Amino acid sequence: MEDMLLIYSSLSLLVVAVAFKLIVHLQTRTPKHLPPSPPSLPILGHLHLAKKPLHRTFHSLSEKYGQIFSLRFGSRLVVIVSSPYAVDECFTKNDVVLANRPDLLATKHLDYNHTTMVASPYGDHWRNLRRISSLEIFSTKRVNMFLGIRRDEVKRLLLKLSRNSRKDFTKVELKSMFSELTFNIIMRMVAGKRYYGHGEHVKDEEEARQFREIMREAFANSGASNLQEFVPMLRWIDHGGLEKRLTGLAKRMDAFFQGLIDEKKGNEEGNTMIHHLLSLQKSQPEYYSDQIIKGLILVRLPDNWCQGY
Repeated sequence: MEDMLLIYSSLSLLVVAVAFKLIVHLQTRTPKHLPPSPPSLPILGHLHLAKKPLHRTFHSLSEKYGQIFSLRFGSRLVVIVSSPYAVDECFTKNDVVLANRPDLLATKHLDYNHTTMVASPYGDHWRNLRRISSLEIFSTKRVNMFLGIRRDEVKRLLLKLSRNSRKDFTKVELKSMFSELTFNIIMRMVAGKRYYGHGEHVKDEEEARQFREIMREAFANSGASNLQEFVPMLRWIDHGGLEKRLTGLAKRMDAFFQGLIDEKKGNEEGNTMIHHLLSLQKSQPEYYSDQIIKGLILVRLPDNWCQGY
C-alpha cells in the first residue's frame, strides 16, 4: 500500500513538474514586437488583473500603457485595442489575419468540434457556411418572411406589460422579458415553436422545459470566463468537471436539435428555417447535412444565450 502511494505521489509530482515547465516555456516564447505589457505572474500571466467590471480595468491599463497593449491570460496572448483608428485597421485591412477565434472547450463540444460558422477557422468551410447563412438565413427576403412573427411576439410582450401594470405602477424586470422575446422569435422562425411563456401558447411544456434547461446550462458553462481555458494544466485534469459537463450537455443539445429536424422530415409542410434547409438538402446533401443544419440553428441563437436563466 505504501509502495503504491509512493508511486502515485511520484507520478503526480512528475506531471506537475512537466506541466509547469511547459507553461513557462509557452509564456517565455513571446513573439517579438508586442505592444507594451504590465508585469505578469508565472502560469497565471495577467489573470490576476482581470477584475470586474472588465472595461474599467482595461481603461485603467490603457491610461498607463497606451491604447494598444498586450496581456497574457494564462497561456493565451491577448492584445487590447481601444483606439478607434486601430480597431478600424483590425476589422478592415487585417480582418483575415484576425478572423479566427480561440479554440475553447465550449466550442469544441457545443459547436461540433469548432465547425459552426461562429467557431470555425477561416477557410473554405467557413466561407461555405457564410454563403449559406447570407443567402438562406439572413437575406432580406428570408428575414422579411418572418415579419409577422416579430410583430406578434412584440405585441405579446406589450400585452403582458399592460396586464402587470393595469392597476398601478409596477416595477418590471425587463432583462428576462427581452431574452424570452428574443428566444421565442428565433425559435418560431427556426422551428415554429415558442418555448417561453409558461402556458401562453407553448404547445409542449416538457419540450419547452428541456430547451430552457439546455440554454441555461450552455450559458453557465460556456464563454471565456472558465479558468480551464487559460491554464492547460487545469484542463488536463478537468478541474471542476467542466469538460464532463460540456460533454453531457453537447449530447443533449445535439439530440434536441436532431429531434427538431427529424420532426420536420416526417411533416414536410411548413415555412420554418428548418423546412427550408431540408428542402435544399434534397438537391445538395453535401452542403446541407443534418450536422450543418444543427450548426446553423446555433448561429441563429443570440450570442448572450440566455443571460443567466
